Amino acid sequence: MSFGHGGPFGPGGPDSSTPDWEALADESESRDKRRRWLFIGGGVLATVAVAGIVATAVITSNKNNGNDLPHAQKLPDEPAEPKPSFSEVHVPPPPNPRDYITDPKKDTAALTPATLFPEQTMVLGKNSYPRKTTAATDDCTAGTHGALGSVLQHNGCKKLLRATYAKDGVAVTVGVAVFDSKAAAFKVKAANKPSLAPLTGDGVGSFCQGTACTMYTNATGRYAYFTIAGNLDGSPVTKASAKALQIARDGGTYAFNRIWQRGKDQAAKVARAQS
Repeated sequence: MSFGHGGPFGPGGPDSSTPDWEALADESESRDKRRRWLFIGGGVLATVAVAGIVATAVITSNKNNGNDLPHAQKLPDEPAEPKPSFSEVHVPPPPNPRDYITDPKKDTAALTPATLFPEQTMVLGKNSYPRKTTAATDDCTAGTHGALGSVLQHNGCKKLLRATYAKDGVAVTVGVAVFDSKAAAFKVKAANKPSLAPLTGDGVGSFCQGTACTMYTNATGRYAYFTIAGNLDGSPVTKASAKALQIARDGGTYAFNRIWQRGKDQAAKVARAQS
């Protein structure tokens, strides 16, 4: 059996015992509209009649051509507003954080794993990774593999700081190398030899040893920074290794943020001293 729209006993059907609410509402609305127009029409006529009476009264009372009306008062002129006066104050521009991560004469704050990687957790947006271990060395070759050590040494690396973060079967080691100039740091970036040695400890065993991992290198100010990230079970990192690739990207961003924060902190300190 086939039913039409609404079924055999739906609203408005041939066998329906239910009123057609929509049709009744339309009829009621039409009646209301007619009542409103009648009421409004009567109101308009009443308003016109009242207006005629008022107009007649005004004309009658003004038969003296307005001679009895009071003259408009002349208001006094408003006094001129006082003009604001300004005293010239020279406010020096705020220090640029980039200056403090580029010039070693300004970049004088303590530089240790505790100051560069102070948080117990690396947080990037919705992602967070516990910090496992840190290390620092003045021998920059000691924390590298392959050609990176010689590139750091050749360009005058002063210190290499590392920190490892791990979660959900993946780990990343972040490395930051310090130089005397921006030019030296960017030469290391251009060489693109990101063979940072993974840093193990606190439950993080050997990783990225004899297997494919993802590596990253960049520079800002007088700092070059690196990451190496991989799977803790020793499996190679591929394009499908979403967690390993994500922690590598987050590690690079975190390294940049920490270096930049170092510049901001030192600039803010100088600004407070000048105020």
